Amino acid sequence: MAGSLLSSEKYREKLESVSSDILRNVRINRGFILWMGFLSVVLAACLFAYSIQLRKGLGVTGLRDITSWGVYIANFVFFVATSLVGMLISSVLGLSGAKWVKPIARIAEIIAVAFAAIAGLVIVSDMGRPDRLPYVFLFGRVQSPILWDVTVVTTYFFVSLLLWFLPLIPDLAISKTRLPGRPKFLIAAYDLLSVKWVHHEKQYQLLHQAMRVLLILIIPLAFAIHTVTSWLFAVTPRAGWDSSIFGPYFISGAFVSGTAAVIIAMYFFRVNYKLQKYLTEDHFEKIARVLVLVSIIYIYFNLNEFLVPGYKLKSLDAIHLKELFSGHYAPLFWGVQLFGLIIPTFLLLVKRMRRPLPLVVISVFVLAASWLKRYIIVVPPQAHPNLPVQNFPVEWVVYKPTLIEIAVSVASIILVLMIITVLSKLFPVIPIQEIAEDEAGGIKEPLDNV
Repeated sequence: MAGSLLSSEKYREKLESVSSDILRNVRINRGFILWMGFLSVVLAACLFAYSIQLRKGLGVTGLRDITSWGVYIANFVFFVATSLVGMLISSVLGLSGAKWVKPIARIAEIIAVAFAAIAGLVIVSDMGRPDRLPYVFLFGRVQSPILWDVTVVTTYFFVSLLLWFLPLIPDLAISKTRLPGRPKFLIAAYDLLSVKWVHHEKQYQLLHQAMRVLLILIIPLAFAIHTVTSWLFAVTPRAGWDSSIFGPYFISGAFVSGTAAVIIAMYFFRVNYKLQKYLTEDHFEKIARVLVLVSIIYIYFNLNEFLVPGYKLKSLDAIHLKELFSGHYAPLFWGVQLFGLIIPTFLLLVKRMRRPLPLVVISVFVLAASWLKRYIIVVPPQAHPNLPVQNFPVEWVVYKPTLIEIAVSVASIILVLMIITVLSKLFPVIPIQEIAEDEAGGIKEPLDNV
């Protein structure tokens, strides 16, 4: 009995300490208002650019009959790819028993929710007639990968949202009485979203069962979302896209970009939210190893992607590879391969480079290169159509994104930042209950005691 009381007291102490550390960042302060105001102003300017495109059509972009997919589709593929990190961290690593991912899992799910939510809007920006979007659902053909893509992206978003929200419920119940001085609407939202949680053992059993089902379900779903996206390219006979390994090639690349995004977010929250106690150097060390592993896998698929067509060297493949290796796109191609994949992988083999600051610098290069990699996948294969290019103005043949395209693409990035800001500033970014329970040796108590 005495041991139980001591354990109970230890849990309450840990809970107070953890909740105090994490909830001090849950507030609407001047910095939050200024940041959201800045994002809103930039977003308004970008939406004005989109209104011009909506009125005048896609002619205001660099897209033409020869290059009909450009920055918008590269952005879409990048967003879908980065959203897969929720599955990698929460499901693959979480289900494998890696306890170190607990403080990171919610950050990964926030990124997954933000990128998956906006990925669909990016596709709308590429449509000349967005008013016809409902036709995809009303008259979509099962044979079309576009219908599959819309379905799996939407489903993945909702499952990711559940994976973010369900573990948050106990924290909301804990936090709603620990938010003095916060706006009343925020406290009311916590009370509503905590769904009368009282930390009963039966509630935890149901929560764990639901989470386990979702964590298992999201693995094939995440594989489907980027495999179907890859099929949008691979089902065509165009050189550069006609590949049988595009599915695993896209998925391995998604793990690279997603892991880099999580590392950047971890560093930001560690420094700005003062969470060094919960996002330790050991967490950065371990996730750096994950980045090395997925990067090596991605390097392997890159070798496959270029070695096989290079060995067979069909005429159109030869033209495409020459443009990448030594032609117009060579500086971009080699820059991405070297500074976004090969050099970062070798650097991360050195222990000093796996510390927080050098790791986040490397991750910025990796994430930027991941976007440019999608651009390389999307644009260069369209530069050499099967039919001869005759009687076209040069600006119709050589694709160059316009200011309108860039502004509309920036709008999607702004929306992602807004979602991440709201979810991380108005709700605990680190799981309070799980961390306190682990530090107290697995003790939980009813809500009346906590």
